[in-house]
Amino acid sequence: MSKLSLSRAWEETTAVLARDGRLFLAVALALFVLPGLVLNVTTPVAHAGEFPPAGPWMAIALVALLVSLVGQLAVIRLAIGPHVSVGEAIMHGAKRLWAYVAATLLWLVPVMLIGSALYAFLQANPSKPSLAASLALILLCVLFAFVAVRLMLSSAVASAEGIGPLAILRRSWDLSRGNWWRLFVFILMFGIGALALLWAVDSVFGLLIRMIVEDAGPRSLGGLLISIVSQLLSGLLSVMLFVMLARIYVQRSETGAAEASVPRSGT
Repeated sequence: MSKLSLSRAWEETTAVLARDGRLFLAVALALFVLPGLVLNVTTPVAHAGEFPPAGPWMAIALVALLVSLVGQLAVIRLAIGPHVSVGEAIMHGAKRLWAYVAATLLWLVPVMLIGSALYAFLQANPSKPSLAASLALILLCVLFAFVAVRLMLSSAVASAEGIGPLAILRRSWDLSRGNWWRLFVFILMFGIGALALLWAVDSVFGLLIRMIVEDAGPRSLGGLLISIVSQLLSGLLSVMLFVMLARIYVQRSETGAAEASVPRSGT
């Protein structure tokens, strides 16, 4: 396979968004923004640095996560082609959800279990942490970053190809071969840019809201307006990211055109 061209993938991303922007906006509002708002409203307020107490909100969070994953697969389906309606793309995402979730859990759960065990071991004696456990945790973080980048295209593979969890991981691993640094730089720059933009918009809009209304707390009207703007921007950035991943997948699959890669799940 030839080397990945991020500039070509970006040009294709902007072209796809310009052509079918309304379709992506509909998916973003329904499957990214709305679940995020519901989760923000139902999650209990917790002190800084603390996790909210267990409760029904955790079930809502799980549903919101699954809905957003369906949205991710639907966006990729729209970006890869051939052309389908928003409803068909969402149904396609729902059908491919189990395979994507299973593929993610296959590699993520072992890493989380090992990391949790090492962290608990270090916390058992925080005044004199084990050097071996500390080094092992650092190495695990490095390994996590490496594997995460190599499997970055698993969502695109899960949406575009009607294959099982193990095959999704193998396919994503093969597609990223020889392009780890390019993919790493892409996701790093995108993440930094997205966080900076979210922080800037949230700060400016939050300041404006606080100048208009007295209360901008989590359960107030001002807080709701801030959450709506934040979720809208987050949803748009998510769409941009997933379309970019879809175009990278198309390029790495050597299809040469969006319509050349047809999902094989029956939609």
